[in-house]
Amino acid sequence: MTRVVLVTGDAAAVPAVAAATAVRAAGSGLRTLLLAADDPHRLLDEQLGTRLSGRAVGLADGLWAVRLDEQEAFRHAVAGLDGKLRTGFELLGVDPLESDELTALPGTRQLALLRALRLPDGAYDLLVVAAPPPAELTAALALPEQLDRYLSRLLPEQRQAARALRPLLAAVVGMPMPADWIYSARSWAAAELAATRAVIESPRTSVRLAVDAWSCSPAALRRAAAGLALFGHRLDAVAAHAGLPAAALDSADPWLAEQAARERDKLAAIDLGVPLLTADRTAEGPAAVAAQLYREYQGREFGAGPEPAERWPWTAEDRLAEDGVLLWRLAAPGAERADLELVRRGDELVVGLGPYRRILPLPGALRRCTVAGAALRDGELTLRFAPDPDLWPARK
Repeated sequence: MTRVVLVTGDAAAVPAVAAATAVRAAGSGLRTLLLAADDPHRLLDEQLGTRLSGRAVGLADGLWAVRLDEQEAFRHAVAGLDGKLRTGFELLGVDPLESDELTALPGTRQLALLRALRLPDGAYDLLVVAAPPPAELTAALALPEQLDRYLSRLLPEQRQAARALRPLLAAVVGMPMPADWIYSARSWAAAELAATRAVIESPRTSVRLAVDAWSCSPAALRRAAAGLALFGHRLDAVAAHAGLPAAALDSADPWLAEQAARERDKLAAIDLGVPLLTADRTAEGPAAVAAQLYREYQGREFGAGPEPAERWPWTAEDRLAEDGVLLWRLAAPGAERADLELVRRGDELVVGLGPYRRILPLPGALRRCTVAGAALRDGELTLRFAPDPDLWPARK
C-alpha cells in the first residue's frame, strides 16, 4: 500500500512543508504524488512554479502533482450510484439527473479527499497531501467510520433476510416494495467505506503538523494532536516553518534577539512526543526548505524505518486480581482534563475531547462492567471498569 503523509496545520506553512516533503521524497528515489487538497489561494502553485489542475503532471524525476477536483469527484460518485439508484428514481416517478446538471454539494470536498487517498496499487510509493486544517481534516477522516455506523444501524445485514417477505408486503400495501437495488446499493456503499477505511487506518498513513514558527500556538497544537489521537491517527512530526535564523539569538539588535528568544521558547513548549522539524526564513524554495527540515532524518521520514505494530491507541489491562478492576487505556497526547467528556451508552462509550467526539464500542469483557472512574495523566486516558455482579460470571 502507498505510504500517505497528510500535512495539515497553518494555511501558510502547509503548502511549503508539503512541497518540501514531496521534493525530498522524489530526490530519495520514491515515486511521489503531491496532492493539493486544500489550497484555495494556490500557494502550492507558487511553491512549485506551475499551475496545478485535476490531471497529474510531472514536475521532476519521480515527482508528480495534482489538484483535487471536487466537481469531477462528485460526478464520479453519482455515476457509481446511478445504476443502483435508477430503480429508485423509477419507483418515485422522477427522471435521474444528467451529468451536466450535477454541481458539487457541501461536503463534497471531504468526500473527494477520501476518494483521492485510494491510489491504485503500485502507482506511487508516496502520497503527500496538502490537507485541510486539523479540525476539518479530523472530521473528514472520521467520516467513513461514522457513515459505516449509520449504515449498519439503518440497513443492518440481518435485514436482508426480510427480502423473502417483499411479495407479501407488496400485496398488503398495494405498491412495489424496495427490491434488490437498495441492498445492492448498501453493499456497494459498505465496500467503498471499507476500502477507504483500509487506507485511513493503515499504519502507513500518518499526519504531519506544519506550523508557522513565530505565530504557532502550543495549546492549539496539543488540541489538534488530541483530536487526531482520539480517532487513532498517527502523528509523525511537527514541522515549524519560516523561523528566525539561529544567529538572530546573538544579534546586536536587542529587539531581534528578544524575538528570537521568544520563538525558541515557544517551539520548546511543543512537546507531543514526536520530532520537531525546523526551517528558517533563509530557506527559499522546496529543496532548500527540505534540506533544513529533514537534515537529520536520512529518509526515515518517508517510512523507510520500522512501522508501528499497533495503530489503534487503546489497550486493555486486567487488574482484577490486584485491584478488582479492568483498565482501558487510550492514548490522548495533548488532551486537557477540562475538555474531556465521557458518556456510557449501553455497549458504547462516547469520548469527547473539546470539539472532537467519538463513539467507541466497548470490548466484550467491559460490556459486563460499570465505569468506576477515569484519569488523564501524561497524555494517556485511563478508564477503570468494575465487574457488574449481575452480569459477571461468579467465581468458584
